[in-house]
Amino acid sequence: MRADARRNYDRILSAAGAAIAQHGAEASLEEIARHAGVGSATLHRHFPSRQALLEAVFKDRVEALCAKAHDLAVESDPGAALVTWLHAVGEHAVTNKGLGASLMPGADAGDPAFGDTCHTMIVDAGSELLARARHAQAVRPEVAITQLLKLVGAIALATEHDSDGVAETDRLLALVIDGVRPRGMAQSGSSDMTGEDR
Repeated sequence: MRADARRNYDRILSAAGAAIAQHGAEASLEEIARHAGVGSATLHRHFPSRQALLEAVFKDRVEALCAKAHDLAVESDPGAALVTWLHAVGEHAVTNKGLGASLMPGADAGDPAFGDTCHTMIVDAGSELLARARHAQAVRPEVAITQLLKLVGAIALATEHDSDGVAETDRLLALVIDGVRPRGMAQSGSSDMTGEDR
């Protein structure tokens, strides 16, 4: 891709991401093109359908989330690294505003394996962080990454229509994480996520 074409592509992705965070998956393509500073023809040259644009936005976000997990995997505190990433997952889920559902198989013509591929990427990235946290005894040994992702997803679903959905997701997730720490650890701010059932 030529440098100018790449710039247009990146501008469209950025504008689409912002529009989806505000208006959901049905955000106006014309508005996206306008905010990207390109014409509708340029947008459609890069993304021939709404589905293609939505898939590109979602994949870009998933790749960023996985890159963040990779960066956090070298942190000295595995428990804190996992918690930081779970908060990033929460922000990812809230700002998608229906994007995931619009990419489910049968929603429109598109890659039927797209959703599964992205889910696998997130699970694999999180599994590395969870394994490190488990090895450091910072999380209960029976906790699975799929359970943590379901928990974050449920919180994000409950807050995605709030005016401060990302902040509320952070607050609720912090409460849940504090709730699974040993008594006395939540107040101290420790990243240790082990604990007995309440």
